[in-house]
Order: sequence, then structure tokens, then C-alpha cells
Amino acid sequence: MIKCIASDMDGTLLNAYQKITDENKAAILKAQEQGVEFVVATGRSYEEAQFVLEEAEIKCPVICVNGAEVRSKEGELISSNPLSKAQAREIAHILRDQGIYFEIYTNQGTYTDNEDKGISAIIDIFTSANPEASMELIVSGAKERFEKGLVHVVGSYDRVFEDDDYQIYKFLAFSMSEKEQASGKEALKKIDGLAVSSSGYMNIEITSEQAQKGVALEAFTSKRGIEMSETMAIGDNENDLSMFARAGRAVAMGNASFEIQMECDVVTATNDENGVAQAILEVL
Repeated sequence: MIKCIASDMDGTLLNAYQKITDENKAAILKAQEQGVEFVVATGRSYEEAQFVLEEAEIKCPVICVNGAEVRSKEGELISSNPLSKAQAREIAHILRDQGIYFEIYTNQGTYTDNEDKGISAIIDIFTSANPEASMELIVSGAKERFEKGLVHVVGSYDRVFEDDDYQIYKFLAFSMSEKEQASGKEALKKIDGLAVSSSGYMNIEITSEQAQKGVALEAFTSKRGIEMSETMAIGDNENDLSMFARAGRAVAMGNASFEIQMECDVVTATNDENGVAQAILEVL
């Protein structure tokens, strides 16, 4: 029996319009009414995740920034797994040396030093999650992050690195060059204690090795007396693999790549066909 359901957001719970459909919402509420724990597990910051959840009037715990932060359904901080400042400085040095753009996710928001490249990075994530969506729609959604104040533009990252009030959760790096990406990933292997994954064709997500969706989900369920064998994870990309490896039922979206689908027990419908609702209703 499934007692906990964890769902990714982009390309999974959200459709091409970056919305939670009425069908997905109804399935989530039905699961919650039956006593099943529903938790979002996303690479987004808490603020970006809540922006969509509040719009849909859904209250649930959130594993955010790939597991670097876990929040209760009331928004209270349950746990955090930041990078050390030494790790962060070394990551930044490597990415700059490789000529790779990056933005930084922290406990005080998400920061970029280049708005245009920041928009391009999110366009990559949205395009990867919604390959059939129009570019006009994708660009509009990417720009909305800045228009709603979900990403802050700064002239320099120095304060983030130097001020102890900032905990650094994740680097989202972006490059259109496969060679740059490959060399960047190879250089990052020299730093101990990192988890390196991806949520798009052209990006690299870098967190602490403890800040992975699967690690955070396992800790979350354990505190609630739920076994991972009683947990279902739904996702569509590389940063969902750590959940798939641990969950009793791993569900890939119909829009996920063949490689991701091969790592799962079940393939549901696409994110534009209410695949999350289908997966939830099948186990209730």
C-alpha cells in the first residue's frame, strides 16, 4: 500500500503553462483525504514552488532545491543541507574558469549576475520539460521568475560567499556547449561531497551530496514512520533518479526521455495529459 507520494514539478506536476491542472489537483486532494502523504520534490526554490502551489490552493510539504531544504506544509523549515562556503567558492572558481554561467540558490533567495543568461537557463529547463510547447509560452514563463521577484539580479556574488547569513544550497549552471558542460562536470569531480545532476538539456545542478531528492525523501518518510517501499516517486529528469532508486514504486512521465523511463517501474501519461493524476489514482 502506498502511504506517501512524492512528485517533481517541472515536466511532471506542472503542464506546459507551468500550472497544476484541475485533474492533478483533484487527485492530490483525494490522496490527502485518504491519509496519503503528498510531498513535492523539486529543484525549485521554496518561493518558486510555493508560487505555483498557492495558485492551485494546494498545501503540502516541499522538498526543494533538490533536497537542500525541506519545508512543512505550513512553510516551517524542517531541515537544510547547504554546501560549505569552501565548496561553493571552489565550484564558482571551476565554473568561471570553464566560462560557464551560473546562478546561486540560497536560504535568502536565488541570485544571478546576468538576467539574460538566467532567462536562457530557465528556458532550457522549461523546453526540456515541455518539448511540444511554443517558444513564446516558454519565454513568457521564464521571464515571469524575474517579474515576480523570484530571482534577484546582483552585480557580484561576493556578498553571498562572504556573509555567513547566506547558506548556499545549489548552483544552477548553464552552457550551450556540450564540451564546456563535459569539462565542467569532470573538473567538479575533484571536489568531495558534491551531487551533480541535471534538470534540462544544457544545465548542471550542483548541491551537497546530502541534498538529493531521494536522500531527503527517505529522511522525510522515516520521520513519519513510512517505509520507502510504501512510497511512490513521480518525475521526468535526471535529478529525479535518486528518488526512483529508493522508492517502492518509481513512475516516469510520458514526456521523460527513454533513458529515464527505463529506470522506472511504470510510465504514466505526459504532464500535459495529467500523468500525475493518472499515477495517483492507480494506487489509491
